[in-house]
Amino acid sequence: MISRIDHVALAVRDYEKALQFFTTLLGAVPGACADDPNMKYLWQITSIGDLSRFELLTPTGGGSFLDGFLKDREGGIHHVTMQTPDIRAAKKTLEENRIPYFGFKDYGPIWKELFIHPRDAFGVLIQIAEFTADDWLSPQVRMQQGRKWSVERSGSGVTLTVAHPGGGKARIELSRDEAAGLMNDLKDAL
Repeated sequence: MISRIDHVALAVRDYEKALQFFTTLLGAVPGACADDPNMKYLWQITSIGDLSRFELLTPTGGGSFLDGFLKDREGGIHHVTMQTPDIRAAKKTLEENRIPYFGFKDYGPIWKELFIHPRDAFGVLIQIAEFTADDWLSPQVRMQQGRKWSVERSGSGVTLTVAHPGGGKARIELSRDEAAGLMNDLKDAL
């Protein structure tokens, strides 16, 4: 039902301050960003390191769904987003197990979602969504389309970069001996 945890969403009052903190101090790379005038909030996906992601959420006006959450705090973890390959199958599994959900929305091929309330998920708001992770990431943190790996010479060996099935890429530093061993293992496997 669940492929992986995609990101943790942080709701913040001061979006600019939070974005600067995470990008300047911690090296987060901003990806997709948009505001929703109906729900009066802005969301920003960011990547940290090879495969870690979080989303910043902030109200854009009074009457935002985030108002209650931020009433007595500057910010905090709002929800955890889990990726599924099939939202309808996930929905069916929840129904079969009598787990209530809300907010089911099908935005077409780009995004489908539903939520499990914290009272039904051990105190955590869970978003389950069907999507392609690379669609939401900055080009600098994902592989070039059609590529699954790249190899670059480094100081004492090579850097092997591979596309991750959940979006983004992972880097592995290999010494000359490790790279030679990998080449031998690949030859043996073929």
